[in-house]
Amino acid sequence: MATENKINFWRRNAKVPGSVQPVYGAQHPPLDPRLRCLYPKETKPKFNNLKSKKTCSFHEFARSTNDAWDIDDGEDEELAGCPTLPFSMPSALQSKSTQEQQQQQHQVVDTERSISDRLDLEAENNQDTQEEEVDEANCEHFNGKVVKSTSEAQLSSSSVRSTLQKQQSLPVRPIIPLVARISDQNASGAPPMTLREKSRLDKFKQLLASPNTDLDELRKHSWSGIPREVRPITWRLLSGYLPANKERRELVLKRKREEYFGFIEQYYHSRTDEHYKDTYRQIHIDIPRTNPLIPLFQQPAVQEVFERILFIWAIRHPASGYVQGINDLVTPFFVVFLTEFVTEDVENFEMSALPLDTQRNIEADSFWCMSKLLDGIQDNYTFAQPGIQNKVKALEELVSRIDEDIHNHFKKCEVEYLQFAFRWMNNLLMRELPLRCTIRLWDTYQAESEGFSHFHLYVCAAFLLEWRKEILSMIDFQGLLMLLQNVPTIHWGNEEVNLLLAEAYRLKYMFADAPSHYKR
Repeated sequence: MATENKINFWRRNAKVPGSVQPVYGAQHPPLDPRLRCLYPKETKPKFNNLKSKKTCSFHEFARSTNDAWDIDDGEDEELAGCPTLPFSMPSALQSKSTQEQQQQQHQVVDTERSISDRLDLEAENNQDTQEEEVDEANCEHFNGKVVKSTSEAQLSSSSVRSTLQKQQSLPVRPIIPLVARISDQNASGAPPMTLREKSRLDKFKQLLASPNTDLDELRKHSWSGIPREVRPITWRLLSGYLPANKERRELVLKRKREEYFGFIEQYYHSRTDEHYKDTYRQIHIDIPRTNPLIPLFQQPAVQEVFERILFIWAIRHPASGYVQGINDLVTPFFVVFLTEFVTEDVENFEMSALPLDTQRNIEADSFWCMSKLLDGIQDNYTFAQPGIQNKVKALEELVSRIDEDIHNHFKKCEVEYLQFAFRWMNNLLMRELPLRCTIRLWDTYQAESEGFSHFHLYVCAAFLLEWRKEILSMIDFQGLLMLLQNVPTIHWGNEEVNLLLAEAYRLKYMFADAPSHYKR
C-alpha cells in the first residue's frame, strides 16, 4: 500500500527532483500540448493554446473583437480562483434582451463545461489519440485564446471533441530556433536565397570544379561563411584531408577510408584489455552527454560511431590519450558530412536509414578531419594541458588591455580567468554556443591559417566583451561565475556569429602582430 501511494504521489506531482521541467527553448522537439494531461487539474500550468477550443471563421472573429478585452479579465478571475466564461459574447448579439442573453450564456456554459469535463477525462485515460491535421484558417487566436461566437455552441459534442483532439495534436512551434536546432539559418527563419548568396555559391562551385583548387582563394571566400551545399567538400579541403588536385581526390578518399577501417579491425577489439579499458570506459560515459538535447546523438548507431572514432584516436595518440572535451570536437564534422546525404532537418534524422557504405564513409571522414584539427592543438590535451594554460593567461593579458573595467571587476569579485575560460579553450566554445553557431564559427577557423590554435583566442576575447554590460552588473562572485558559465546564446544565429568574428578580427589586427600591446 505504501509503495502504491509513493507511485501515485510521483504521478500527481510533475515538479519532482531531477525531472525535466517545461523551460522555453530548453527542449527538443518542442513541448507537446497534450503534456497538460500530466498535471492535476488544480495545478496545471497555463501554457498558450494548451486548452484549444472550437474553431470559428475570420468574420465571426472580426465581429467579436469589441469584446476581446473580456479575455484578460477572465484570466485575472482565474488567477483569483473565480470561475470564468471560456468565451466572450460577440457584439452582434448585443441587440438581444438581457434575459435572452443570460439564458443563452447559461446554456452555452453548461454545454461547454460538460464537454470539457468529458474530454479531460478521455485525455487522461487515452494518451495515444490518433493525430489529425487541422485547417488553421478556420480559427483566430487572441492572446493565446480562441474567440468564438455563441451560435457555434449548439454544435454536437462529438464535433467539438474531434476539433479539440485535432488542435491538441498540433506542435507548439517556437518563433526562434531552439538550442538543439542544427540548422545554420538565422533566428529570423530561413529566407529564400538572395542574389548575393547565389553568387557566392556559384563562386564556390567554380573554385571546387577547377582541376587544381586554389586553396588561398577558397579560404578567402570561406572566411565569411560557407554555403551548406558545398560545406562538406570545402571542409575536407581546408582541413588538409583532401588534396587540391581534383583527379586525386577519389583515390585519396578510398585509401584513407580503408586505412581507418583497418585501424578498427586491428585495434578496436583491444578496448576491453586491461591497458585500454579505462580509456574506453571514459569514452563510453562521455558520449551520451554529447549534445543531449539533439535526438540524432542519442541514437545507439551514432554513439557507436563516436566510440570507435574516439577510441582509435586515443590509442594512436598516446601522448595525450583521450581527454574529456575531445568528444565534442567530433560532432561538427559528423553533422556537416551527414548533411551531404540528408535534405531534411538533421537533428531528427535516423542514421540507420542511410546505406551502410555511406555511414562508413561519414565515420571515416569525421575521424580524419578531427585528427587534422587536433594535430594543431594537441598541447591542449597533453599532461597538465599546457596549451590551455598558456591561452587562458594570454586571454587575461589581452582583456586587461582592451577593457580594464572588466579586468578590474573580475579582480574585485575574485574571479579567476581559469574558472570560466578553461572550458572555452578546452571545448572551443562548443558548450557556450548552439551547434549551428559552432559550424558557422568553424567555417572561419578553417579559413584562418591557425584558426583553432591562434584566432580562437581573439574570438574568446570578443565573446567576453559581448557580455560587458551583464558582467559589470554582477556584484558578487556567484552571480558573475554563473553568468560566465551559462551565457544566454540559445537564440544565436549566423548574424550574431558574424558580428563576433568581425570583432575578433579587429582585435587580432590590433594585437596579433604587436604582442607588446597586451603585455604589461
